[in-house]
Amino acid sequence: MPEANSPHAGERTKPADLHISRVIDAPRRLVFEAWSKAEHLSRWFAPAPLTVPRCDLDFRPGGVFRVVMRAPDGTEYPFEGSFREVVAPEMIVFEGLIHGDNHSVTTVTFEEANGKTTLRVHQTYTFASDATRGATQGWTATLDQLAAHVAARS
Repeated sequence: MPEANSPHAGERTKPADLHISRVIDAPRRLVFEAWSKAEHLSRWFAPAPLTVPRCDLDFRPGGVFRVVMRAPDGTEYPFEGSFREVVAPEMIVFEGLIHGDNHSVTTVTFEEANGKTTLRVHQTYTFASDATRGATQGWTATLDQLAAHVAARS
């Protein structure tokens, strides 16, 4: 971290992109649907033990979505984003702000083989923060929730 009086004080560093891949034992149409409807997204789009008490979703290019994640202590973490691209059932690209001012872009791809779906998440950020440092752990837990949700439906 730069010294307070150094020429780099207050500079934000760009973190490495996040890349996660997961094979989900369900057909692509079910996995994609879990991303495309608020009634599904609200059941898994937060790492346990967080819950999603609010989920508004306008699933189309240019559409906005709002999610509020709630911790067991009642602390809420709102996220608002918009969809850049939706190519059903192959790809979703959305952007938003993490904790107010850290711009993120997330690309999710869906590939089916033998009745299973390979899901890939690629996420970029403007700068490193506590949220970006915990992103791999958070996404891993969130995708665990997705896999359980889809398994219960198939």
